[in-house]
Amino acid sequence: MAATDQLQFQEFDEAADLLAATPNATTRSASAESRPQHATLHMGGDSEEEGETDQTELLAPQKKASGFWTFQYYQDLFDVDTAQVLDRIRASFIPMPGKNFVRHHLRNNPDLYGPFWICATLVITVTVVGNLATFIEMNGKQGYNYSPQFHKVTVAGIIIYSYAWLVPLALWGFLQWRKGVNTVVGTYSFMETVCVYGYSLSAYIPSTVLCVLPYEIFRWIILLVAMCLSGFVLVLAFWPHVRKDNKMVAIGMLASIVLLHVLLAVGCKEYFFRRVEAETLSPPITTPKGHITTQKV
Repeated sequence: MAATDQLQFQEFDEAADLLAATPNATTRSASAESRPQHATLHMGGDSEEEGETDQTELLAPQKKASGFWTFQYYQDLFDVDTAQVLDRIRASFIPMPGKNFVRHHLRNNPDLYGPFWICATLVITVTVVGNLATFIEMNGKQGYNYSPQFHKVTVAGIIIYSYAWLVPLALWGFLQWRKGVNTVVGTYSFMETVCVYGYSLSAYIPSTVLCVLPYEIFRWIILLVAMCLSGFVLVLAFWPHVRKDNKMVAIGMLASIVLLHVLLAVGCKEYFFRRVEAETLSPPITTPKGHITTQKV
């Protein structure tokens, strides 16, 4: 017994010395050390959890909604990074069947940063490239005097921004009304609808730049391709909400969306990129002193 007591006192002294050297160290009791250690092994279910996570990310709201009268509400609409904007622009250029633009790319987090600058860029490209195309096509021809048409900037701004705001407003109101009539009809928020329309116009930017080439058939083809890509984004986004509604109502709504989109593309082509040869120029007028003047009719 004396030897055992001496051994215990010796161990106690050693432990006291260790604690004095490292005061922040933690100690464990003998009973804790004697407890069996358990390890938890998770097997299976990974794919299901990942699917649930993806579904939650797609359907759950990303941030708490603020009132539209608050500054935070408008700040959230511009709270978007470059990667998100590029992903949404890429999705509008390459629409994929079965992938809803709102659910797969907006994810209940619409922004106005992308739509605002896409519309602004389109206004600039339409007017600048339209003037440049006219100058390239008619430069050097007799009876043509170039003059920049700055008023087209105002016209382009009114047309494009009105289309990007008023048409979504009318569509959102229509879907709200149909949802009250038929509960199977779905709808997006107003900002999600505006966001879809704004990003859908991004396909027109490179197409209007290519319209600087003085080839009428090429201009029609490139604008029709942009119109089809852009319209396909809209159809894929809104068709799931109305496919269970009355067939006449659903087809009429989609036909209205496509018709307004076609009118935008054709109107821009005929107003900003029309054939300059169709303009009638008066023949040269020779003055008594031999000077030649021209006048556009």
